[in-house]
Amino acid sequence: MKNTLRTVGFKPGERNIFFHILTACNLSCSHCYINPEQHGTQTLSKEQVVSWLELFVDPEKKSNVIFLGGEPTMHPDLAFSIKKAKELGYFVTVDTNGYLFHDLLERTSPKYLDFLSFSLDGPDSRVNDPIRGEGVFEICVANIKKAVIFGYNVSVIYTVSSENIDHLERMVVLLKSLKVKKFFIQVIGLRGRSVQSVHAPKIQVSREQWLHVVPKVARMAAESGIQVTYPAVFLPENEHFECAGNVAENFFIFPNGRVYQCPLCEDHPIHSYQIEDDLLVKMDGLTEDRFFQLEIEEGCVMNKMLQPDTIEYDGQGRPLYKISCCLLKLEIGGD
Repeated sequence: MKNTLRTVGFKPGERNIFFHILTACNLSCSHCYINPEQHGTQTLSKEQVVSWLELFVDPEKKSNVIFLGGEPTMHPDLAFSIKKAKELGYFVTVDTNGYLFHDLLERTSPKYLDFLSFSLDGPDSRVNDPIRGEGVFEICVANIKKAVIFGYNVSVIYTVSSENIDHLERMVVLLKSLKVKKFFIQVIGLRGRSVQSVHAPKIQVSREQWLHVVPKVARMAAESGIQVTYPAVFLPENEHFECAGNVAENFFIFPNGRVYQCPLCEDHPIHSYQIEDDLLVKMDGLTEDRFFQLEIEEGCVMNKMLQPDTIEYDGQGRPLYKISCCLLKLEIGGD
């Protein structure tokens, strides 16, 4: 049963807090979604981090917090923030580019940090480094090995694009050798730096490429003992579309105080909430949640508006498939 593909539904009573504690980064990845104009350039103080974490704690609900950046390990108080998050009852994850600044492994502990997730976009430096930067692969892999030795639960994130989809299968052997427990396969979105690139129209993979490669690789990894999670992306015509913005609690927090419910909206000032004076304030006017209520044949309204090239139509102008909510995941492998 553990290698049966399953949909990870939106769970009532669960909160996922994607917390960008800064937007600075030591890398300049070609597909980075951070948009300083919309997200700010601040680095939150440790007092702000704790205060904002407290806004989203609910004793009646399971709350997951994912510390993000930029590169979150550049924050000098990340270890302190991890401990405070755990004390508040969060399941804690850090997403890192692998550089692990400020001696993070030594300054925190698996007792506080539930998962340490590394970004790799290729099975070797030849594929990864043109996307993420020269020398990044070697440093990231070395620190994955070190984290495993220290006893941390390690996962890897791979953002699929036209630049690396042909190399996804080779990740299975690498992940197995590194003793990685979870593998997250992401679909690239046209946000932040990627939407500004001259290659933007060609960087996304086609439906045929995605369906031909990703499910097969996910099953291979699961058969190797690795739990794999990846977005559904494309729904069959008869499958019901559901928007996480209507039925789940996902919050994407940025250091300028903006709080979004949908990651596709993050390039635009249509956020649902704003943190002001350490209070969570509901925004008025034309905000993202107004769009969540709309029902269209194509499925996700925001995808139709912001990434329409991902949809195909028949001769009568009807969509050949629906685009799922970007937060709907499929999972295979694991216990």
